[in-house]
Amino acid sequence: MTLRKWFYLFWTTLVVGAVAALIIGFILQASDQKLGMLTGKEIGFNVLTMLLGGAMISALSQMGFFAYLIVRFITMGMIRSKWVTNVIQIICVVIAFIDLIYLRNVDTEEGWISYTVLPVILLIVAFLTAWWKVKLTNSNGFIPTLFFMTAVTAIEAVPALRINSGASTLFMMVPLLACNAWQILILSKVLKTNKEPL
Repeated sequence: MTLRKWFYLFWTTLVVGAVAALIIGFILQASDQKLGMLTGKEIGFNVLTMLLGGAMISALSQMGFFAYLIVRFITMGMIRSKWVTNVIQIICVVIAFIDLIYLRNVDTEEGWISYTVLPVILLIVAFLTAWWKVKLTNSNGFIPTLFFMTAVTAIEAVPALRINSGASTLFMMVPLLACNAWQILILSKVLKTNKEPL
C-alpha cells in the first residue's frame, strides 16, 4: 500500500460517505413534516451539516477498516489455519447479530421483533457485499468480507445505536454501510489483486 493508493482510498471513501449521508439526510428530511417549510439558508445549512456528518462517518469507517486489516494481519500470523480463523469470524458474525437484537432490546418494553429489522438488513447487505467480493477476487474473500460488514460495522455503529432513535440509526448506518462496502470492494483493485479476466 503506497501513500498514493491510500490517498485514493481515503478521498473516494470520504466522497462515498458524504454522498450517502446527503441522500439519506434528504430522505429523512422529506419524511419529517416539521421540516416542510425551510428557507434557502436553512436548507444550505442542512446540506452542509449532512456532508460534514457523512465525512465524519466515513472517517470512522476508515479507522475501523484499517483496524480490521491490522487485526486480521496479526491473527493470520498467530493462527496459521485458515479454517480456524474462518470459524472464529463466523462465530463473531453470529454474536454481532444476536447482540444487535438482544442487547438493544433489554431496557425497552417493545417486542424483540422490531429490533430484528436492522440486523437482518445488515446481514443481507453483508451477504451481497461478500458475494460481490467473491466475484471480484475469489471464494477466500467471502467470510472475511461477511465478518467485516457485520461485526465491524456493528461496533462502528455503537454511537447511533445507543441513542435508540430510528432517524439517528439510519443517518449513521447508511453512510457506514456504503463506506465499508466501498472500502472492502475497492481494496483489491487498489492493491491490484483482482481476479484476472479469463
